[in-house]
Amino acid sequence: MSDEKNKVLKSTLYLVATPIGNMADISERAIKVLSEVDFIAAEDTRNSARLLSVLGIKKELVSYHEHNKKVSGERLVARMLCGDSCALITDAGMPAISDPGEDIVKLCAEAGITVTVIPGACAAVSALSVSGLATGRFAFEGFLSANKGERKKQLEKVKNEDRTLIFYEAPHKLRNTLADMAEIFSTDRKISLCRELTKINEEIKRTTLGNAIAFYEANDPRGEYVLIVEGFSGKVEDDGIKELLLLSPEEHVERYVAEGMSRMDATKRAAKDRGMSKSELYKIINT
Repeated sequence: MSDEKNKVLKSTLYLVATPIGNMADISERAIKVLSEVDFIAAEDTRNSARLLSVLGIKKELVSYHEHNKKVSGERLVARMLCGDSCALITDAGMPAISDPGEDIVKLCAEAGITVTVIPGACAAVSALSVSGLATGRFAFEGFLSANKGERKKQLEKVKNEDRTLIFYEAPHKLRNTLADMAEIFSTDRKISLCRELTKINEEIKRTTLGNAIAFYEANDPRGEYVLIVEGFSGKVEDDGIKELLLLSPEEHVERYVAEGMSRMDATKRAAKDRGMSKSELYKIINT
């Protein structure tokens, strides 16, 4: 191994990428850094202990995760200011990407501590590369909210984004997320659902949101998913909206109510179609 930027230095935070499923993906440089730093900060010390055991590395593990990041982060920074070197790892993939590691990086930057990266596997980019969708421009959205209302607000914000969209999703939330995406993006929007990447049961399902919903109505979601969603084409997605805009606001709302929506959801949907807020439409209807 070349000596170029491979010496482990004091008072430095190393962001070390770990495999997302296939242990053979660990790099020689990552092993060297994990072996030589003074201590390792890990999202889940139990999972990380198993990884280190496989690699034959014995090193002090310190817990650093979403629920203790403030207190733990301050302690990590204090140790690095005193000269210790630290490797930060997550359960799988690249630390600080949709991960509390972003907070410790900010703290180190503010404290003047050197931060460097040992690159490697990243689920988002890996899934994008095999998705079959456009890869030249993309937007990483990470995990959507578990709250339905907040989740739909997040999706509304990127509805007309023309870049390919990348989301992470847990299996128990997948059906609800796909349903919300179909409602807001349209059922014919293309999607690639990637799971178990780099593992024996790796699966990439290239389809549409409508077909994905039908598939997972009949099949239980399994494993963690990366969802790669086609960007907005700029075309009118539903010519039926043109017809609805010819109706009066009251008739527009009633049409959605007749389709099974609650009056509140119908008003919200009609307002969106007409490019106004729900309160504005409500005033018009009730004037």
